[in-house]
Amino acid sequence: MEQNSNNVSAWYKNEEEQQLAEYLIGLEKAALDKWFNGDTSGYEQLWSKHSFTYFDSVSDKRIDDHETIAQFLKTINGKLFAPSYDFRVPRVQIGKDMAVLTYQLFADTNLINMAYDCIEVFQKKENGEWHVIHSTWSFIRPMDHDFNQAKAIV
Repeated sequence: MEQNSNNVSAWYKNEEEQQLAEYLIGLEKAALDKWFNGDTSGYEQLWSKHSFTYFDSVSDKRIDDHETIAQFLKTINGKLFAPSYDFRVPRVQIGKDMAVLTYQLFADTNLINMAYDCIEVFQKKENGEWHVIHSTWSFIRPMDHDFNQAKAIV
C-alpha cells in the first residue's frame, strides 16, 4: 500500500516522534542553508566525528571517517552557491536512538545542477545530541521515456 506523502503525521506513532522528525529535518536544512551559501561547516558539524561513512555518486569508494570528508569539504568551501534549493518529500523513520532521514534535493548551483536522493542516518549520542553517522547522496536517474509521446490506446 502506498503511503500518502501529504499525510506526514500518519508516519509517526506520537507527537514526540513527529517533533523529533521535525528537529532532524531542521538540522539538515540548517546545514543545507549554509551549504548553498558556500559554507560547508554545517555538514562538518552535523556529521559525526567519531563514527562516519559517506557515499556520493561522484566517488567510486565509501569514505570511512570524518577526517577524510572534512578534507573534501575544505576543497569546496566558499565555492558552491545557489540562490535557492528544493527540499522534497522528507521522511524520518525512527528507531531507538537512531533515525533515517530520506529526501530529494534539487538546486541549480554555480557549479552543477543538483538532483539527488539523499539518505542521512542519525544516531543519538550519550549527551543527547544527534549526529549523522552515514550519509549517501545519489544522483536521481533521469527518465528514460518521454511520456508526452505516448501512443493512443486502441
